[in-house]
Amino acid sequence: NDYPTRDGTGERDYIHVVDLADGHVKALDYLDSGKSSIACNLGTGTGSTVLEVLDATTRVSGREVPHIFSPRRAGDPAVVFADPSFAETTLGWKARYGLDEIIETAWAWHSTHIDGYR
Repeated sequence: NDYPTRDGTGERDYIHVVDLADGHVKALDYLDSGKSSIACNLGTGTGSTVLEVLDATTRVSGREVPHIFSPRRAGDPAVVFADPSFAETTLGWKARYGLDEIIETAWAWHSTHIDGYR
């Protein structure tokens, strides 16, 4: 919890699995139209810290998430998030879901599909 971020925890770009799948379909459509292979980032373009993910999970689930702060891993960057602008202009793709929706849908799925979460 000593990263130079807004709350001291690592910041990452979390993407909903539905957005990721949609990006792959758009990439396949792009290739199917006869265009050359490309590489592009799929992400929201917005970072969320570890504590923000834990707070969102607590809000959605109504349960505190136990956690322990540990030392950083060597070489681990403080902030990493995607620049999805190329995917938007080239593939017509843009993430539709933010962190709250990611946690809400994940919690809903786990609550109905995994024993012990009911």
